[in-house]
Amino acid sequence: MNEHLGYKLRRARKLAGLTQEGLSERSDVSVDVIRQLEQRRKGSARLPTLHALSKGLGVELTSLLGDPPGVPSNGEGDPPQMVALRRAIMPPLYAPAPEPSGVETLTVELLRAEIADAWTLYHEAEFGRLMEILPGVIADARQTASVGTDEERAGGQAALGKALQLGGHLSIRMGKTDLALSSLERAIAAADASSDPLLGPMIANSVAWAYQRQNRLDDAIAVALYAADRVKSTRFDDAEGVKVWGGLTMSAATSYARSRDYEHADTMMRAAEKEAVRVGKMPTSEDNRMVSVFSKSSVRIERVRLAVQFGHPEEALKLAKGMRLSKDTPPSWRTWLLLDVARAHTDVGNAEGAVKALESLRRFAPTWMRHHTLAVSIVEELWELPNRPTGLRPIAEFLGVAA
Repeated sequence: MNEHLGYKLRRARKLAGLTQEGLSERSDVSVDVIRQLEQRRKGSARLPTLHALSKGLGVELTSLLGDPPGVPSNGEGDPPQMVALRRAIMPPLYAPAPEPSGVETLTVELLRAEIADAWTLYHEAEFGRLMEILPGVIADARQTASVGTDEERAGGQAALGKALQLGGHLSIRMGKTDLALSSLERAIAAADASSDPLLGPMIANSVAWAYQRQNRLDDAIAVALYAADRVKSTRFDDAEGVKVWGGLTMSAATSYARSRDYEHADTMMRAAEKEAVRVGKMPTSEDNRMVSVFSKSSVRIERVRLAVQFGHPEEALKLAKGMRLSKDTPPSWRTWLLLDVARAHTDVGNAEGAVKALESLRRFAPTWMRHHTLAVSIVEELWELPNRPTGLRPIAEFLGVAA
């Protein structure tokens, strides 16, 4: 089971040489909240609070939040899978490029399908499997980008950009944000060498996420808004352009919310939701797995998430009620919705509703749930209730919370 947030917070505060009062002053988080977290009387904290604490401590958000582990670690440096991913993203200097298998028959079309399947693994949280195959996918893309006609090389560069973007996302999930930014910088260079004008803005959205994880919220907002304005001025009359704009707008809204500016974030999310209605009526020509996740469902899921994170559980439950997810909603977004609904029910004191959402989450994504910090903290909070709700014990035992 993941280490409790309180232990991580106390350790980071001690390493920073701060008292609870000192951290409170630097983070603008009350001493009472810090004390409750460290004493495990409070099982979790909202993301704006975590951002403020990590900023006050001078650490990345992942130091407090954690992520579902994708590969095992022996505590003695990176495991072999991570080393292989590093070598794929940043090939060693002066070393010859590895020969990918089947290079004679590899085409840009086949490579795109290979990359799309890899993205599906990512959205299904199959990080271990993805770690095994992604170095080979990146090698294939790098090779394809260097051979053939100008048009074929441009197509290969676009595929390389998407493969390296995925490398950035996976690195973030592994807690390696500096490696992620290295991968994303190379992805943008590949995008600039391609013939896809939307690829650069899509990758900029990933850069904004990496900045979020490093607690660089102002930088995250700036890059997302810059790229969104670029798309709106050039490609706002087709579905692909609106989807990329929508993803960037939601990213900026998330950073505003984590900066404790919920009103600004909510205004942006409402604007995005209007465009999501419009894009649902427009024809699409691209593989949806290769374009930003943007639809009525994704916007509503993100609005639920922001309402939960900013302490508006009643609004979150109202937004989630009766919601129908589109068929292209990635599994990872569905899992977040269930977790946010469980959190909202817990916050309003509806333990039974929280358990029902957690039961659905366990059926849908058991491995993801077992390792996720927020899922564990919600169950720990429910387990401390004087009257435990029916159905909680099997979940608590599954997560290792029950004594």
